[in-house]
Amino acid sequence: MTFTLLIATRKGAWFAKSADRKRWTLHGPHFLGHQVHHLLRDPRDGKTLLAAVRSGHLGPTLMRSANGGKTWQESKKPPAFAAGEARGRVVDHTFWLTPSNAQEPGVWYAGTTPHGLFRSEDAGVTWQAVSGYNDHPQQKTWAGDDKQGTPDGPKLHSILVDPRDGNHLWLAMSGGGVFESRDRGQTWTPCNKGVDMDFMPKLPEGEFYEFGHDPHCVVMHPAKPDRLWQQNHCGIYVIDRPEQVWRRVGRNMPKKIGDIGFPMVVHPRDPDACWVFPMDGGSVWPRVSIGGKPAVYGTRDCGASWQRFDKGLPSAQAWWTVKRQAMCSDGAAHVGLYLGNTGGEVWASRDEGRSFRCLFRHLPHIFSLSMAES
Repeated sequence: MTFTLLIATRKGAWFAKSADRKRWTLHGPHFLGHQVHHLLRDPRDGKTLLAAVRSGHLGPTLMRSANGGKTWQESKKPPAFAAGEARGRVVDHTFWLTPSNAQEPGVWYAGTTPHGLFRSEDAGVTWQAVSGYNDHPQQKTWAGDDKQGTPDGPKLHSILVDPRDGNHLWLAMSGGGVFESRDRGQTWTPCNKGVDMDFMPKLPEGEFYEFGHDPHCVVMHPAKPDRLWQQNHCGIYVIDRPEQVWRRVGRNMPKKIGDIGFPMVVHPRDPDACWVFPMDGGSVWPRVSIGGKPAVYGTRDCGASWQRFDKGLPSAQAWWTVKRQAMCSDGAAHVGLYLGNTGGEVWASRDEGRSFRCLFRHLPHIFSLSMAES
């Protein structure tokens, strides 16, 4: 077994490889000096890599490798809104990449800033707009201003494809909320019941805001795809479809820690197990580890209780956080967890979070981590 950790950063991309998860070698950089927002290997063919790249000089594009990263070619037609479209939207960068399910080899989805959804049917060579979302008459109402939102622009992320049905899609918008399609993106329905909006006026008991939410990360469990986990600007939630209302299981986190963060990772086999990385979401949203003491929190009972994991992590004066794409796992018998932080460090656990060690330091600010196994 070979474990390959794909590391995307503000200044390029690296690969870290290991046969035993004890000794790692770092390879790279690729795209040095360019922002790489997301980097994934296609699990269906085990060799195609897609990288969402933004150059300060050339702007946003997608890079593609058909040989595991030995050579790269630019997409012939990367995600882009039509020139001169009515709202004047222009892709600033591709933020999120998702391969479709095993029944749709070569199909990928991409989410952009500003909010845009695009699909490729040729393994990333060319991309087409999903007009059912991009041109939906309610899209601007759902998503808000095309140029404002999160600090570096609104994000369409957490694109999920049901492994049983390629027509069944989910996406999340920061801001906007979580939305579902059952017709391959032609029509969309908000799915935000039960999710708090602490930054809006409180509604009467039982009422909710249909859209305008700020999900940070939404994950579908691979073994139980009707279960979705959500790390939101306003807490940690879980839902079991066809239920309609999210449950805020983050209320069970320690009060001094709270349930605000960016990433979440589910156990590859146990649908009741999940890990999060809390951050300081105080009045000015410093987006750092709470008290300068980073820790992972995990649950084994679907959020009814949470356990702190910080062995090996810095015990003080560590003012970094982990972004929504920068936490991942492997599929080993004892699941490995991996964190890439805003300080350019990669931390790893070989025992499901019980202990961590630093694999690499001095990399640029890390945007995403993903694991490829072969």
